Amino acid sequence: QDAEVVRTRDPQRLAQCDVVVDVGGEYDPERHRYDHHQRSFTQSMRSLRPDKPWTTKLSSAGLVYCHFGSQILAGLLGQPEDGPVVTALYDKLYENFVEEIDAIDNGIAQAEGEPRYAITTTLSARVGHLNPRWNDPQQDTEVA
Repeated sequence: QDAEVVRTRDPQRLAQCDVVVDVGGEYDPERHRYDHHQRSFTQSMRSLRPDKPWTTKLSSAGLVYCHFGSQILAGLLGQPEDGPVVTALYDKLYENFVEEIDAIDNGIAQAEGEPRYAITTTLSARVGHLNPRWNDPQQDTEVA
């Protein structure tokens, strides 16, 4: 909770960070590097957690959720990480929230006939609304 958030693509600054998410071109959970922007990256929830059914390619958000979601939910709920409440909530949150982020971030169409995933939020639009309009005098995207 007391972490300093650094926004950079500078490899020297990234090397000093304890956790790197969505930049750096590296997926290495041992070193807490969670980027999905490599041509060779094909991980899904199922490939990392074979007990899960979802095959949508993970985004960095999905990687962080995959590795830490159960632990965070268990802490928030005061329930065991491998208990039925945490497991059910973890699965529902992935299926109804995080999978959409993974799919959109990776450019996966919702359907070619039968839908691949459910659209349950307009998260991309909400994030987009934080950006300044083209004609706003204040164009600093960091303010929002």
